[in-house]
Amino acid sequence: MAAQTALAESVELGRIQVTGNTITPELNSVDAAQIEKLQANDLEDLFSQSPEVTVSGGADIGQKLYIRGVEDQLLNITIDGAQQATRLFHHAGRISIEPELLKQVEVNAGAGNALSGPGALGGSVKFVTKDPEDMLRPGEDFGGLVKGMFSSNTDSFKTNTSLFGRLTDDWSAMVSYTQADFDNYEDGDGNEVEGTRTDQDYLFAKVVGKLTESQTLRLSYEKREDEGNRLQRANWGVITPRNMLAPIDSERETVTLNYNLNPIDNPYLDLSLTVYNTETDLTQTTARFGTFVGSGESKGFDLRNTSLVGMHKITYGVDYREDETVANGDGEDATDDSKVKGVYIQDDIQLTDDLLLSAGLRYDDYEFDNDFGNTSFDESEVSHNIGLNYHFTENWSAFASYAEAFKGPQAQDAFKVGFTSVDPNLKPEDAENVEFGVAYESRTWFGSAKVYQSNIDDVVLDNDYDQIFENIGDLESDGVILELGRRWDNLMARVSYHYNDAEIDGYDANAYDHAGIANMVRDTLITQLDYRLNSQWNFGWNARFVKGREGIKSPEVDLYEPGFEFDQPGYGIHDLYVQWQPAVSEDIRIGLTVRNVFDKNYLDHASVADLTHIPGYGLIRGYNEPGRDIRLSVAWQF
Repeated sequence: MAAQTALAESVELGRIQVTGNTITPELNSVDAAQIEKLQANDLEDLFSQSPEVTVSGGADIGQKLYIRGVEDQLLNITIDGAQQATRLFHHAGRISIEPELLKQVEVNAGAGNALSGPGALGGSVKFVTKDPEDMLRPGEDFGGLVKGMFSSNTDSFKTNTSLFGRLTDDWSAMVSYTQADFDNYEDGDGNEVEGTRTDQDYLFAKVVGKLTESQTLRLSYEKREDEGNRLQRANWGVITPRNMLAPIDSERETVTLNYNLNPIDNPYLDLSLTVYNTETDLTQTTARFGTFVGSGESKGFDLRNTSLVGMHKITYGVDYREDETVANGDGEDATDDSKVKGVYIQDDIQLTDDLLLSAGLRYDDYEFDNDFGNTSFDESEVSHNIGLNYHFTENWSAFASYAEAFKGPQAQDAFKVGFTSVDPNLKPEDAENVEFGVAYESRTWFGSAKVYQSNIDDVVLDNDYDQIFENIGDLESDGVILELGRRWDNLMARVSYHYNDAEIDGYDANAYDHAGIANMVRDTLITQLDYRLNSQWNFGWNARFVKGREGIKSPEVDLYEPGFEFDQPGYGIHDLYVQWQPAVSEDIRIGLTVRNVFDKNYLDHASVADLTHIPGYGLIRGYNEPGRDIRLSVAWQF
C-alpha cells in the first residue's frame, strides 16, 4: 500500500491551486522533474507541454515567448526575482535561460494581481533556481553531480558539473558549470538548417545562509554566454544577400540578493527583499552594417511584507527598476534610460471556508528619456484587480476575475536607439483582463474550463519605415482553455486544449507585422501520459497538435502588395521519454528522450510565417523545426 501511495504521488501533475485573484493551472508551469524528463535545452523545450505558452523556433538566441499570443516584452519576466527588462536587438529573443538548474517555472497568464510586477500586461513568468539543499541528499553534507547528454540531431554533447554542500549547519553553497556545443540541426526532411549552431557556457553560483531561525539570505550569481554564426536576423531562416550568416555573441550576467524575515510567532511579519543587477551585451558583425554592439543594464529592488490579520492575508510593498540600453555600433554611444517606481497591495480575504475574495491596487510611475529624439516622458497610473473563488462542493469550484495592468514608455531596442525617434505624443499601454470558469479536483479526476478576454490599448511598435516608436492600435486576445485528466496508482493521463484569437486592429496578430507585441497560435491540443512502472522505471508520451490556418492577411502586405495572403499548415508532434535508475546504484540516472518521433518537417506557428511567395518578401520566413532528435543522458551523483 505504501508503495502504491508513493507511485501515485509521483504522477500527480495536474493539480490546480488558488493564488491571489485567479487560479494558476499547473499545466502551464514547469517543475524540475518535468524538465529532466523533457531533457530541455531551451525555452521551446521547456514549455512544450504548456498550452497557453508558445515559443518560436530556430536558434535559441532568436526564440520569443508568448502567453495567450502576447509577446514576452509585454510580460514581467523574473529569474529569482530579478526582472529581465532590456532588449538589445528586435530580431533576437529577450529571454535566455539554462533549464538544467531550474527548480520551477511559474506562469501566470493574463494581467493578474498587484504582485505580478510592473508592465505585466499579458502576465508574468517567474523562473526559480535550485538551492544547494535541493541538490543534497538527505543526511549528506557534500555532494556533486556530473551529467552528460548526447543529441543525435545535432551530433553534439552537453555537459554539466555541479558541486554543493553545507559550509556550516546554517550555511550552504553550490557552484555549477554547463557547456553545450550544438551543431546546426536537421529538419524533418534531413536538411541542415544553417544559422542554428551555437556554443553556450553557463556559470551559476549560490550561497544560502540561515542568519537566525527566522532570517534567510540567498546570494546568487549567473553568467550565460552564447555565440555562433547566425543569420543577421536571428529569427528569419532564409539566407539572402540581405540576411547573411554573421557572428552573433550574447552575454547575460546577473547578481541577485534575496532576504527573508519570517518569525514563526509573528503573523504580521513575513518580509522579503530582492535586490538585483543584470547586465546584457550583444555583438553582431555583418558585411552590410559592420559591427553593432548593444548593451543593457537593469537594476532594482522589490521589498514586500505579508501580514495575517483575521480572515485577511495582506501583501504590500514597493518596487523600483532602472533600465539603460546603449548602442555604439558606430563608435558613438546612443542611450535610452527609463525608471519605474511601484507601490502595491493585495488582500486575499477568506470570507468563508469556501469563498475567497482577492482584491488589490498597484500604482506605477514610469520615467523615460530618449537621447536620439531628445524627448522625455513621465506617466503614472493606478491598476485595480478583483477576483472570487468559490468551492461549492468538496471537488468543484468556480472562479472569476477582473484585472488591469499598466506600462509606460521605457528603454527600447538597443539596435534602434541611435536612429529611431519616439513619437512625442506616445501614450502608455493599458491592459484589462476578464476571465471566469470552473475547476474539478479529486483523488483520481481533475479538470477545468476557462474563458478569458484581454485587451491592451495603444500597443507600441517600432515602425521601420518612419523610424519611430509609436502607438499602432489595440490588441484583443480572447480564448478558451479546457483540461481533463485522470490519475491511477501509477499512471497519469491528461489532455488540454487552448483556443486563442489575438487581433490588432482587425488583423490576426503575426510574428512579422507585430514583432515585439503579439503572435496568434489559434488551436492547440496537448496530450500527455506518464507511467511509473516501479522505483526504477518511468515512461512517458507527450504530443502537441496545432490546427492549420489559411487565408491570413498581413497589414503591411495589404498596403504594398494587396490581394496576397499566407497560410500556416497544421502539424502534430510526438515525444517519448524513458527514465531508468539502476537497482544496483542510486548514484546513476539514465534518461532517453525522443523528440519529434515521426520526423515531422514543419514550421511552428509561433515562428515568423512563410511569406516568401509574396513579391518583395522573399526572405520573410522562420526556421523549420528540428526533425527527430534522440537525447541520451547519464547523470552521476556522488
